[in-house]
Amino acid sequence: MRVNKGMRKLKYMLLLLILTAVFASCRGDDDELSGAIEVPVTKPEKYDGPVKGFFLLNEANMGSNKSSIDYFDSESGSYYRNIYPTINPNMPLELGDVGNDIQIYGNKLYAVINVSHYVEVMNKNTGKHENSITVTNCRYIVFDKGYAYVSAYNGPVKIEPNTPLGCVVKIDTTDMSIVGECSVGYQPEEMVIRDNKLYVANSGGYRVPNYDKTVSVINLDTFEEEKKITVGINLHRLELDSYGNIYVSSRGDYKYVKSKTYIIDRNDKISKVLDLPCSNMTASGDSIYVYSTEWSHLTGKNTITYGIINTRTQSVVTRNFITDGTDKFITIPYGLAIHPDTKEIFVTDAKDYVSPGTLYCFTPDGKKKWEVMTGDIPAHIVFTDRALKLTGVMSGN
Repeated sequence: MRVNKGMRKLKYMLLLLILTAVFASCRGDDDELSGAIEVPVTKPEKYDGPVKGFFLLNEANMGSNKSSIDYFDSESGSYYRNIYPTINPNMPLELGDVGNDIQIYGNKLYAVINVSHYVEVMNKNTGKHENSITVTNCRYIVFDKGYAYVSAYNGPVKIEPNTPLGCVVKIDTTDMSIVGECSVGYQPEEMVIRDNKLYVANSGGYRVPNYDKTVSVINLDTFEEEKKITVGINLHRLELDSYGNIYVSSRGDYKYVKSKTYIIDRNDKISKVLDLPCSNMTASGDSIYVYSTEWSHLTGKNTITYGIINTRTQSVVTRNFITDGTDKFITIPYGLAIHPDTKEIFVTDAKDYVSPGTLYCFTPDGKKKWEVMTGDIPAHIVFTDRALKLTGVMSGN
């Protein structure tokens, strides 16, 4: 059979594509890597503090399989988008579905990937993959005395009245093995550790409208739940202040029950209820910074607010920590962090949840310093005391 020139050209192009894919899949560490984008965002700064930069975990929309990690280098003033595939060319290009938390413990960087049901473990100095731990519907991670504790919904990702109780999984960080599991309430979220006890906010989000309203208290010596503290419905965030009080956010029912912030004292009693909606909060000194994107099914809109709580007086001292009007450009505030040394304020904007977001850096008095494009749904920031060793990155805009 006679083959014309067009057909031969098509076969040649197909063969070239196949060979390109094969060589790309077999590339070594010394080859030129692609994936990360370097963006200069601010003037290089030199200071003597321990913080060298931070990692930002982009959640990405559920089902998109686009979770990614960005990195900001404090000394160079450069922001690097999507560093994971550049550093780990032999791993899947994306981290997975819904990046829900990122933390550092020892020399390891831990990323909790919720809907992909695993915790990714990397070297914090290089960003290289070291391990992965399977945890069903995992949510958040905290550490204590050589162990990691991961909250997990412990069931399929769906709204279901008969959903199982959630749990906290205990991981030995020396060999990354799961060494224990403790049942808590329904759909557990954030955790804090106080006086050798682990406090877990139970949401019951899959059991709507029958939300959970308790904080589980786990004895870390026995790794058993000692009791539950009744707080408010649909709990989410926990933050420990410098006085040993635990601040708890209740998201309400998105209709008639409003979001509020509760305070649990050292006696495990509700000492105060603040009429302050809270989607996220972070402590810094005697202050807790808060923002809220309170959705209402009745109005079909978000009500966005900001605030600072004075933890010494347990009172709200301001209803907006952004003082230059930049807040009007933020569509959906989603991530929040305070620099431990400089006290700069970082706020992320998820925008429409399906396109790249924005990270804003503000001075301590709330004036914008710079902004940069991130991955989809920028959400979680962790500061690092070691500059990340980046090689083979690409420059871009």
